[in-house]
Amino acid sequence: EYSCEYGSLKFYALCGVGGVLSCGLTHTAVVPLDLVKCRMQVDPQKYKSIFNGFSVTLKEDGVRGLAKGWAPTFIGYSMQGLCKFGFYEVFKILYGNMLGEENAYLWRTSLYLAASASAEFFADIALAPMEAAKVRIQTQPGYANTLRQAVPKMFGEEGIWAFYKGVAPLWMR
Repeated sequence: EYSCEYGSLKFYALCGVGGVLSCGLTHTAVVPLDLVKCRMQVDPQKYKSIFNGFSVTLKEDGVRGLAKGWAPTFIGYSMQGLCKFGFYEVFKILYGNMLGEENAYLWRTSLYLAASASAEFFADIALAPMEAAKVRIQTQPGYANTLRQAVPKMFGEEGIWAFYKGVAPLWMR
């Protein structure tokens, strides 16, 4: 049968764990590619292509340099996945109950879209602080090498706003 009852707390928790695993692990696995992409966007003269970007990074930072930003990536995208997968199910049931069974079926595509958009709204709020730290670590040489270095520095320089400047672009994306 089923591992848990649809709409139960265990159901939402399992959806959230699925989001943590699928988003956190996959985004962390491609950190080297993301690092080079971000550096190409910030300094196209230095990082002329993907292959050149990998070469320059390896020469300057070694193999460990390709992992810069892995911690905020893992934490941020795990939080985003938790919210995206978990809240999608919460909103799908909530909006479905508001519409009633027949209308929820008739308007299911719109219901799923509304549930998805609502979940993504909160998921991006959860992601934004770690994404901001990741970008600073990856694109500002000498700023910080780890999450533990970046967070207090960002907060000290700009306050809490440093972590949420990118939330509106995330919503637009």
